[in-house]
Amino acid sequence: MNDQESPQVPSTGAARSAETARSLIRKAKQATRRRFSSEDKIRILMEGVRGEVAVLELCRREGIHPTVYYKWLKDFMEAGKARMRGDALREATSDEVQELRQENERLKQLVADLSVANMVLKKSQSGYPLDSPGHNT
Repeated sequence: MNDQESPQVPSTGAARSAETARSLIRKAKQATRRRFSSEDKIRILMEGVRGEVAVLELCRREGIHPTVYYKWLKDFMEAGKARMRGDALREATSDEVQELRQENERLKQLVADLSVANMVLKKSQSGYPLDSPGHNT
């Protein structure tokens, strides 16, 4: 192997300096990265779905890479499918909670009434009087 084929190995100080520079660049990119609200993402996606503007042009105008657009679209579609299946959870309003509590109480009372009626019916069919001393009601 001659000198032209062997890779250049930087000195330890130079390697550390290059790694530090890469780390600083990475941190600077992360700090200056644009963050889009969910409303902005939906607006961009809907404009792309309508097809009035080419996706590439839309991405160029909004300052995003097309792969970001398609990732957002995939996430959006998956969330829509999950919602259509009923997988999405949501917080109940206080009115809904109150209505559910009232319905739950009403159903508990109905079960209690039916249980008593069922027990009375069973005892009346067994041939024993309901008020006999040996019978617990």
